[in-house]
Amino acid sequence: MRTRKVLVAGIDGAAFGLVSTLIAKDVMPNLAQIVAEGCFRRMNSTIPEVSSTAWTTFMTGANPGRHGIFGFMDIERNSYRIYFPNSDSIRSETLWDILGKHDMKSIVINLPSTYPARKLNGILTAGFVAIDLRKATYPESAYEYLEKINYRMDVDTAKAAESLRSLFDDIIFTLEKRIEAILHFLDYDWDLFIGTITETDRLHHFMWSAFHEGNEFHQDFLDFYSRIDKFLGEIYRRTKKKFGDSVDFLIVSDHGFTDIKQEVYVNSFLREKGYLTFNNFPPRSLEEIEPGSRVFALDPSRIYINSAGRFPRGHVNKVDYNELRKELKEKFLSLEHDAEKVINKVFFKEELYSGPCFDDAPDLVLLANQGYDLKGAINKEGIFGKGIFTGAHTREDAVFILHNMNMSKSVPEVVDIVDIAPTILNLLGIRDVELDGKALINK
Repeated sequence: MRTRKVLVAGIDGAAFGLVSTLIAKDVMPNLAQIVAEGCFRRMNSTIPEVSSTAWTTFMTGANPGRHGIFGFMDIERNSYRIYFPNSDSIRSETLWDILGKHDMKSIVINLPSTYPARKLNGILTAGFVAIDLRKATYPESAYEYLEKINYRMDVDTAKAAESLRSLFDDIIFTLEKRIEAILHFLDYDWDLFIGTITETDRLHHFMWSAFHEGNEFHQDFLDFYSRIDKFLGEIYRRTKKKFGDSVDFLIVSDHGFTDIKQEVYVNSFLREKGYLTFNNFPPRSLEEIEPGSRVFALDPSRIYINSAGRFPRGHVNKVDYNELRKELKEKFLSLEHDAEKVINKVFFKEELYSGPCFDDAPDLVLLANQGYDLKGAINKEGIFGKGIFTGAHTREDAVFILHNMNMSKSVPEVVDIVDIAPTILNLLGIRDVELDGKALINK
């Protein structure tokens, strides 16, 4: 009889620096206790550091070259048409796929990139981007419960146009519905439970500036995280009371956050440097790209060379491909704003990706210096600007917490998100699956 259980609390966008500060300020006493009895580590996210790619790597233990999710949007093969990948686009097995083969049950609540819900041994209701609750949920009985409690799939970010107070109130309402659902399903039978809070990400994008003292929403920001702390304490105590030491508790985020100094419109930079032209400006879509264009970008930092054979109007040949990549790397690394370097690193695709989806990968990927929010917009005139967001994702500031003092001694000081899935499988006694990541503990 299997006795081990794994409980994972996903906190979308929780940053190591933010959480450390909130623990130090006694805003999160429950989390402070959990950390004191285990380990609290800084974690690297994926490149690019977007939720769809990061959470898919979390749930598969695979790099995007294997699981196939390179961003929230992607480009159709032999085309310039954009589409939004969903759960059907994932090319690797998920944790619950693997556990199902071992007759183990999973409950997955609000994990991004799981829409539409696929059949599993357990329960799943998808997170962002989920459109229809019925299609987002398996089985039907779970949908009926969620419908009954007026469950919210996501925050209504359009309320930001009314006021930040309206947005914040909606964030709180959605959070309470999320917590209500998670606590309800926590009482079911499961071997792996993943409950994800995404309201943190919404708060950070629109109101990250509220983290700073003096902001009119600063106390609201602290109160919000106090509520998160109570939630973490409650699920920890419930599972410990029910399962004792047979449950392992993890808390993870998908990326960190920081203040935005400037938004950076990558396609505007390419246009200014003569690499990209459109037959109409502002263009309505990438399909208006001119045949002479050599490069274009997709959100947030993926660079695609307009290669012959890959794109309909592609003309860059194999001979010129590598030289163009080197040239682009130099150009991006030279980009400055107020005498400050914008780009930290430029990666060629083979430095990041491997696997059956490699040919679909971007040719280069940019990693910005902190505070520069890279954007793939095609209709901006200038290279720099400011939008409604005050917070941007960071790669090297995600969070990994394991509540187990004995196991935590083997966890490195900095971990990687690709290692979470093999760690979970290891904790559940499954060690016969080859993944890109490696288990952080030996058990």
